[in-house]
Amino acid sequence: MELDSAAIHERFLTLFTASEPAIRAFVRRLVPSRQDAADVMQGVALVLWRKFRELEEPEEFRKWAFGVARYETLAWLRDKARDRLVLADEVVSAVADEASQIENQLSAQREALEGCLDKLPSKQRTLVLAAYAPDVRMQDVARQSGRTVAAFYQWLHRMRVRLWECTRRTLQAEGLL
Repeated sequence: MELDSAAIHERFLTLFTASEPAIRAFVRRLVPSRQDAADVMQGVALVLWRKFRELEEPEEFRKWAFGVARYETLAWLRDKARDRLVLADEVVSAVADEASQIENQLSAQREALEGCLDKLPSKQRTLVLAAYAPDVRMQDVARQSGRTVAAFYQWLHRMRVRLWECTRRTLQAEGLL
């Protein structure tokens, strides 16, 4: 049965949204800057959408998307080859191969960390996430927490240790560590 356009669009968005952070992290490891990764990700998203109807097995979306991301990144790097800061294709391929191999481990770590963050009380979770928001000023987050900057950094360190230990325990319990 052929799906209508709205159903196809919804299915694509569901799969892409679930995989986008991992794909972005993969691309980010292959290009020099976050802005470069954002540029490549625009191309990746367009190619994935244009070719989505060709994907026969939706459960293979992530693997397929990583392949597309790899080729889009290589194409972007070739276009930027005149810039002396761009790596050789062989180096990019080697990094891409390694990144693909560790993606399952990184994905498990992200999921464990998200689970540990969810276990924090709402106020603590909000402060931790605020401390890592782009362009944040720690003074502002410290003030929001009701602590001095020094006290906030100490608290944040304790929270990082707590999250690291929770993540490690979670991965161990799942046999992934």
